[in-house]
Amino acid sequence: MAETGEAPAEGSRFIYPPAIAKTLGFRLIEIGPGTATIELMADTEIHANPMGTIHGGVLCDIADAAIGTAHATGLKEDESFTSIDLQINFFRPVWGAEFARLQPVNVGRQISRYVCDILRDDDKLVAQVTSTVLTLRGDEASGR
Repeated sequence: MAETGEAPAEGSRFIYPPAIAKTLGFRLIEIGPGTATIELMADTEIHANPMGTIHGGVLCDIADAAIGTAHATGLKEDESFTSIDLQINFFRPVWGAEFARLQPVNVGRQISRYVCDILRDDDKLVAQVTSTVLTLRGDEASGR
């Protein structure tokens, strides 16, 4: 797996880093076929909820980015994708750095399923995200 902050894959047509990565301050730190790791140096001055911990939506964003990046590694030139569902379960609060690491559960021709663990910098599980992704081809993928 290569470490990068530039693009999700050699010759990819997807823009990386995407605008949301710049807005939230996360970066791609590792990528491989069907896998990706996103790092967020969480800052309570920017990412906190009213209780002072990192907002759950930010955690969901980094997981969604990791899942999409990993799925994109297996796409052909005329393919794109869209999420069908995304579910997050929270286990403990977080105030600092975290990583989103994922593993594919099933990568199919049309439907794929991923599980993404969000870990604190002490490797404790903060949240787990599952997502189903639909691969689009031909006209369905056009303009995406």
